[in-house]
Amino acid sequence: MKAFNLLLLLAFLLNTPTAFADKILIAAASDLKFALDEIASEFKKTNSGDTIEIVYGSSGKFFTQIQQNAPYDLYFSADIAFPEKLVKDGFAASDVITYGVGRIVLWSASVDASKLTLQNLTGSSFSRIAIANPKHAPYGKRAEEALRSAGIWHLVEPKLVYGENIAHTAQFVQTGNAQIGIIALSLALTPELAQQGGYYLIPDSLHEPLKQGYIITKRATDNLLAKRFVSYFETAPVRALMIRYGFTLPLEK
Repeated sequence: MKAFNLLLLLAFLLNTPTAFADKILIAAASDLKFALDEIASEFKKTNSGDTIEIVYGSSGKFFTQIQQNAPYDLYFSADIAFPEKLVKDGFAASDVITYGVGRIVLWSASVDASKLTLQNLTGSSFSRIAIANPKHAPYGKRAEEALRSAGIWHLVEPKLVYGENIAHTAQFVQTGNAQIGIIALSLALTPELAQQGGYYLIPDSLHEPLKQGYIITKRATDNLLAKRFVSYFETAPVRALMIRYGFTLPLEK
């Protein structure tokens, strides 16, 4: 009888949702690829039983997917306007939390971009210039703004090749499919890219701020792991790591 009761108890536990969520799926802008991978790795050291899956891509595409009830628990956007809209329309279980301001840079794997400016893009040395697609990628939109502010958009537009997101854009340049590109500072600072060439920091006066933010989605309203990860993301070590990857942070709360 005791063995039978034990089997019943085990069956009940196996078919009952656990009290603590142990898995989250994060949708994140691709400029966060290296920073967020490192953050998640550090978090798992003290939360070894938890599963954190991260999908990187275009903030605009994730925005549309969440509106269509995609199964993301956290959404990190390179343009804070996207999560703000999701909060307004009832797709979020939290307010928008600003996690940083990004910067754009000129970067090349074949020339030292630190000795260049945007004006160099008009020359014959560069026939293929990579930027993220401005239609749905915030970094691409800021790249276009900078090129227009510099008065050279009409000259470089025929040379442009468009990445689906900022990581894809960096890949174009890294593989030689474009001679130079406008990418995220957070990517240019990674060891892999930094050893291939310098970068030119594009003045932020040439474009709107790349203010970035995240939300807990409505789907994750009761997901305790999502809330624990958010709490960890606000700690001092994570803030220091974000600074190391080139993000300007909001003031301490």
